[in-house]
Amino acid sequence: MNISYKWLKDYLDTDLSPEKLGEILTYIGLEVDGIEEVESIKGGLQGLIVGEVLTCIKHPDSDHLNKTTVKVEENKVLPIVCGAPNVAAGQKVIVATVGTTLYDGDKEFKIKKSKIRGEVSEGMLCAEDEIGIGSDHAGIIVLPDNVAVGTPASKYYSVETDYCIEIDLTPNRIDGASHIGAARDVAAYLNKNKDFSYKRPSVDNFKIDNNSRKISVKLETPGTCIRYSGLTISGIEIKESPEWMKTRLKAVGIRPINNVVDITNYVMYETGQPMHSFNADAITGEKIIVKTLAEGTPFKTLDGIDRKLNKDDIMICNTREPMCLAGVFGGFKSGITNSTKNLFLESACFDPVHIRKTARRHTLMTDASFRYERGTDPNGTIYALKRAAMLVKKLAGGQISSDIIDIYPNPVKDFEVEVSYDHIDRLIGKKIGKDLIKRILKGLEIKIEKETEEGLSLKVPPYRVDVKREADIIEEILRIYGYNNVEIPTKINESLQTSIKPNPVKVRNILSELLSNYGFNEIWSNSLTKTSYYANNKDLTADKLVMLLNPLSSDLNCMRQTLLFGGMEAIAFNVNRKAANLRLYEFGHCYNYNKDISSDNHLKKYGESEHLGLFITGKKSKESWTIKQQDCNFYELKSYVENILLKMGFLPEKIQQENISSSDLFLKGIRYSDHNGIKIVEFGRVNKSIQKKFDMENPVYYADFMLETLLTDQKFNDVHYKDLPKYPSVKRDLALLLNKETAFDEIKKTAFETEKKLLRSVDLFDVYEGTGIPLDKKSYAVSFILRNDNKTLNDKQIDKTMERLKNAFEQKLGATLR
Repeated sequence: MNISYKWLKDYLDTDLSPEKLGEILTYIGLEVDGIEEVESIKGGLQGLIVGEVLTCIKHPDSDHLNKTTVKVEENKVLPIVCGAPNVAAGQKVIVATVGTTLYDGDKEFKIKKSKIRGEVSEGMLCAEDEIGIGSDHAGIIVLPDNVAVGTPASKYYSVETDYCIEIDLTPNRIDGASHIGAARDVAAYLNKNKDFSYKRPSVDNFKIDNNSRKISVKLETPGTCIRYSGLTISGIEIKESPEWMKTRLKAVGIRPINNVVDITNYVMYETGQPMHSFNADAITGEKIIVKTLAEGTPFKTLDGIDRKLNKDDIMICNTREPMCLAGVFGGFKSGITNSTKNLFLESACFDPVHIRKTARRHTLMTDASFRYERGTDPNGTIYALKRAAMLVKKLAGGQISSDIIDIYPNPVKDFEVEVSYDHIDRLIGKKIGKDLIKRILKGLEIKIEKETEEGLSLKVPPYRVDVKREADIIEEILRIYGYNNVEIPTKINESLQTSIKPNPVKVRNILSELLSNYGFNEIWSNSLTKTSYYANNKDLTADKLVMLLNPLSSDLNCMRQTLLFGGMEAIAFNVNRKAANLRLYEFGHCYNYNKDISSDNHLKKYGESEHLGLFITGKKSKESWTIKQQDCNFYELKSYVENILLKMGFLPEKIQQENISSSDLFLKGIRYSDHNGIKIVEFGRVNKSIQKKFDMENPVYYADFMLETLLTDQKFNDVHYKDLPKYPSVKRDLALLLNKETAFDEIKKTAFETEKKLLRSVDLFDVYEGTGIPLDKKSYAVSFILRNDNKTLNDKQIDKTMERLKNAFEQKLGATLR
């Protein structure tokens, strides 16, 4: 948002410098991002002076060039080669001397001494468009004879210097998106110590000239338009705006077009109220209808682009066709042209959500939509309309030829807020006095309806869309009083607290360190995502999404149900930039909506849970001559998952395992649950249909931990320690022939059920299928570690234990020894 320093001073009687004004604006919450010096003509016409053409003869080597001598000072004459057809001796002209920089839009070039067709040229005689004062390029500028030679062009053309103050406006402070809005805040700040107020242009002299041109207005969809005001002006003349208005608009980055369009832009930047002007003769049926149209209705906008309307787009229509995308962009047929004689001025307040969605759908981010989608003042439409109408009469002539049309079905009242003096002092951390509090509120135009010893009853104007609670009022008081004026306390009061066990922050840090040591990088992805990710997904159904009521775009219109899609976006981003070997993790919250929950409290239908996501893809290690590269695989991810569980105190025998065979998330995977059957983690290879959405070819493996379940169950995972064994361990191996469907986990489980005292570990070191093995069988080579913590094992005990294990494998798993 750009503010002109000189324009702002039209409303503030102060001699503050641009820098000091910028400090104050930042101080009170309108953060200034930069202050730039600007001229009414780009470059300020520096280096350009008035000269007199003394001689002018044809160039000896060109049919269209002329050799001139030009007097630029009393004793200084320059040779200049000129191609303009109207150059002649005796003319007073604008001369760009050597070293002068001229501008053509964003381009610039410097005048140098040169030879043109063999003749020396030490400058340039300028046309209007070459110095930025007009668009004529038919010939050089010829000035009146009485202009003195050597007069700076900046003086002759009265070039103004201004400062453009760029404000980094936050979404909640749309009330500051105008010069009057900024002036109001500055005045409230300056009013703290002495009486100070801003002034805004009076519209008391507004009057209706006649009622010769009545255009009626109808709201067919009242919920989309909060208020609609308008009037007609007849007999206007479209022409250039006066220099003062063009200078103001150019200072804030607006290109002047014509007097009527410039007035609507001027009033918008002055008051914050977007305006729109219609050619009244294009309003068929003398009637304006605010409504929505059928999906796919064609509409040509002012930029000449044919668009297809959405059924929710608010349209300003006549009795035959649409004329304007309400609050966003005008139509091609109803716009102001040089032949326009009759005008209909619109000043309205539209529903912010509809405007935001329309602007995003059609990718039309205009100054008007910027303001409407954040919430304009419904009670400010009439003032802006009168202000614009008076300017039109002044700059374009004509007569106001209708009464003001004002349709306001449900007037928006001031927000009523109760505020306590004690709460003000407590939240600010300092007593600032009742008189100063009331003075600040008055400066902010917040009405004091009633005062008691305890506090105030207030009414907040609707243009402050973000001030509806007591805390908001206190924040307003504090930002004007000044955060820097609240002293840092010399002591800290703290109450004793018992910390949560286990400490979630500590657990996250432990897991982060563990994963970082494994080569993982942490990512943070947006908790807002797009609904299309969940289309046709049976595991994460679209009906469980938490939808946004006012999304910024269709790509950010719901809350995520899983960390998977944010991680896939990060992987795709990196892979597209040649970083294909990735190990990523993320801590984040996921959200869901359960419509089946029956409760008077609607909030109970919404759920939020914290997750930990792991992602691996690409190669296991960097390319090296010492190590053969291998692709990431399911078992690598499984090892990371199990190491996390071990770190959290989950013993393998206490975890229930379930295979995931058919899932919209995983091609194949595993789910681990605790002893109560509550899911702890599920992991596997990401389904190819999901990878396709992100144009991913290499396999991606993903693990999703229920972090809250991990933290809850960890309370019951007691940590035990024991001495190092005094007696040696014994290792024995078995080669078992089993059915192909038998998993190693079944062997491990059977072994520990059979021998609970001596068996310490069971490991698989080889799997064989092929020659000598039946087609429905496979061979497992399994090692067993035995140890007695009280004495050394002898052969008899070892053989007896191994015999029991073999019998158990034969009876329970149908195994045979090879």
